[in-house]
Amino acid sequence: MRVLPCGTTGLLVELDALDDVLALYAALEDDRPAGVLDLVPAARTLLLHLDPETGDAAAVEDAVRAARPTRGVRGDRAGGDVVEVPVVYDGEDLEEIGELTGWGADGVVERHTAQEWTVAFCGFAPGFGYLVADGAGSRGEWRVPRRSSPRTRVPAGSVALAGEFTGVYPRESPGGWQLLGRTDLPVFDLEREPPALLVPGARVRFSAVQAGS
Repeated sequence: MRVLPCGTTGLLVELDALDDVLALYAALEDDRPAGVLDLVPAARTLLLHLDPETGDAAAVEDAVRAARPTRGVRGDRAGGDVVEVPVVYDGEDLEEIGELTGWGADGVVERHTAQEWTVAFCGFAPGFGYLVADGAGSRGEWRVPRRSSPRTRVPAGSVALAGEFTGVYPRESPGGWQLLGRTDLPVFDLEREPPALLVPGARVRFSAVQAGS
C-alpha cells in the first residue's frame, strides 16, 4: 500500500489489486475516518476527498493504515437492496461471447442472470459502473477481450462485457465492449438523487425479458 497526497484536500491510496481496493473501500465505508467527505474507488486505487476545514491528512492516513479490511466484504452504499436490471439479450456480440467463453449464447445468458454482481467503481461516463462477479473464482470466468475495432456508436442502455467487468452504457457513446443486450432501465438520471443508479458497492442482478415487455 502507498498513500500519496492528491492536491490539497485528497489522499490517493495505491493497492495491488481490485480485491484489495474493494476490501479497503468497504472497511472505510463502515467506519469512515473523521474529515473524509467521499471515497472514490478505482481498479487499483482509492481516492479519499477530505474536508478542507476538518480533514487532517496525517490522521486520515493513520486511519487508513490501521484499517483491517477483509477480502470479500463489500461496501453497501445502496442500502442493502439488490438493483434489478431487466435485459433483452439480443446483443450483436452475444454469439461471439458464447464462443469465447465456450458456454454458447444461451449459456452466457443463463450465467449472466444467475450471477450476482457488485459495482466495483465508476468511470468512463457519468453513471457507468464497472461490475464484477461475486463469488470465489467467478470473476476470471467472465474475462473476455474488448472488440478489436471499437464501435463509433453504442446505444444508451447497452449491456456489455469487457475484461472481467460487465456494465450498462448510461448514454449513447463510442465503445469497445462486447454487447450482450439492452435495458430500458435508466442508470443515470439527473432528476434522481443520486443520479447514478449503479454506485460503488451496489449489488446487481440481471434478468432476461422479452423485447417490448
